[in-house]
Amino acid sequence: MDFALTENQETIRDTVAQLCRDFDDTYWLTRDREGGFPFEFHKAMADAGWLGVCIPEEYGGSGLGITEAAIIMRTIAESGAGMSGASAIHMNIFGLNPVVVFGNDEQRKRMLPPMAEGKQKSCFAVTEPNTGLNTTQLKLRAERKGDRYVVNGQKVWISTAQVADKMLLLARTTPLEEIKNPTNGLSLFYTDFDRERVHTREIEKMGRKAVDSNELFFENFEIPVEDRIGEEGRGFEYILHGMNPERILIAAEAVGLGMVALNRAADYAKNRIVFNRQIGKNQAIQHPLAKNWMELEAAWLMTMSASWQYDNHMSCGAAANSAKYLAAEAGFHACEQAVMTHGGFGYAREYHVERYLRESLIPRIAPISPQLILSFIAEKVLGLPKSY
Repeated sequence: MDFALTENQETIRDTVAQLCRDFDDTYWLTRDREGGFPFEFHKAMADAGWLGVCIPEEYGGSGLGITEAAIIMRTIAESGAGMSGASAIHMNIFGLNPVVVFGNDEQRKRMLPPMAEGKQKSCFAVTEPNTGLNTTQLKLRAERKGDRYVVNGQKVWISTAQVADKMLLLARTTPLEEIKNPTNGLSLFYTDFDRERVHTREIEKMGRKAVDSNELFFENFEIPVEDRIGEEGRGFEYILHGMNPERILIAAEAVGLGMVALNRAADYAKNRIVFNRQIGKNQAIQHPLAKNWMELEAAWLMTMSASWQYDNHMSCGAAANSAKYLAAEAGFHACEQAVMTHGGFGYAREYHVERYLRESLIPRIAPISPQLILSFIAEKVLGLPKSY
């Protein structure tokens, strides 16, 4: 059993860290204050070839695994970019996995290279206002008419929709009342974002201002049949192949965010003098930070275990969900403690830790709540009765 990164993985980490140094605290503080998608960062990652890390080489990617992707996403967050930097490329890393797995060769050749090269940006349109995490109850309707589907309905909490050229859309092609199995009747599409037929409304939120979140309103939006991924009605099955990687990458980002906050707090504790001594000499300061480090390290090991399971084609649902839960909690507590370690200055934007704390709530909430993960583990791992 070897817990060390390979030489190639270390090179990936160090190269991404070097690239991130060109986007310093001032860059991300400005994006946090003013908003605006970090196009310069996205382009730099694309030019360096990192956006297609998990896309097969024959379609313009690197053909690497979720393990390497997780290392990249942790490194980005840990650089100080936090969730703003990670979310700017998050969809590129995992989102088109259903196309890789279930798309036909024509679709892979058409859809994957532009994403890998950074020429196109995509959003992931699944969540709806009245269904939340109950994906099988989605109502946005895609009705087939000849060689096209006509879509009407609504989506919510769709990231990067303001800048996206494409969308990965899960829509209902068979009405709920006509299906016996609730996981059937949903279809998956990867198609152009037609802004004349899909209207966006940005949601104002407490953090990650650089990466927009939106409500989408579909009005007779047409999708060519050739943009449907796989068979009609099996979209829920296909989308699951993107959910476990997403949980793993969110976990990696949460660990990175927690680590940068922890390091900021430790540095501050070494230099802040109160009562003629460093505050870092006080065990009341030391012990919480030490606990944060242990929690983050444990979460990282769980994340690496989940990514290894996924890359080795093992059933990794329990590990991926556990990694997301542990990392989100550890990241949040580290960010919270970083603010408290800074005292009043922790509340000041110029020290950055308040931004990290605001962003640390994202991995706790999305893409799945901690409570639902606990219910999943209770049922699927411990064999307890289903509670929801």
